[in-house]
Amino acid sequence: MKYLNGGADSEGREPDARYASFDYCFNYFQSFREAKNIGAIADPKNIQLSCLSLGFYLASWGMFRGSAELLQKSARHLRAAVELIAAADAAIWNIDAHCYTEQNVQHLLDMGRTFRRPYPGMSDILATKIMLGVFGNVPAFDTNFKKGFKVSTFGPKALRRISAFYDANLEVIERYRTPTLDFVTGEPTPHKYTRAKVIDMVFFVEGMS
Repeated sequence: MKYLNGGADSEGREPDARYASFDYCFNYFQSFREAKNIGAIADPKNIQLSCLSLGFYLASWGMFRGSAELLQKSARHLRAAVELIAAADAAIWNIDAHCYTEQNVQHLLDMGRTFRRPYPGMSDILATKIMLGVFGNVPAFDTNFKKGFKVSTFGPKALRRISAFYDANLEVIERYRTPTLDFVTGEPTPHKYTRAKVIDMVFFVEGMS
């Protein structure tokens, strides 16, 4: 896959390359889930690292550049988002593209709206990039993904189309559920890319062409 292997405009997913920032953010937040201690994400002893882990991933993915809404903010600005993540319903952590039931689609849309409470006007791009980096449950609805997948907004119609795409291509998608990389060693971990992440990669690259 071009996303993983890289090319003239990308180093691919090497441990020190920007694409690996997703891996480190995802691994960090998923470690609390595995420890069955999600609420600790926002504990005073963890809040700074939680904000920094989320913030650097977002920065790697262009959310602190140009006219991006976070350009004039520090990592501490993400504190409210981290607190919402820590308080999120356990169901949101279990959703992936293979189970976009109508109920789960509603959960995803509700989570996107939840992030907008402390951040009025938050874009679909930022909301879904946070959801991808933390939960892995939706693709990031950025310019490239929307162009490649031919959708305009993060809504029920787009999520149903993602579900249908997964059903039609599940064997290939499952094959490319690559293990994430460990921050310390740079080696593969037991965590695999979610199905939504694989779909995100496919149409991110498609939208660049």
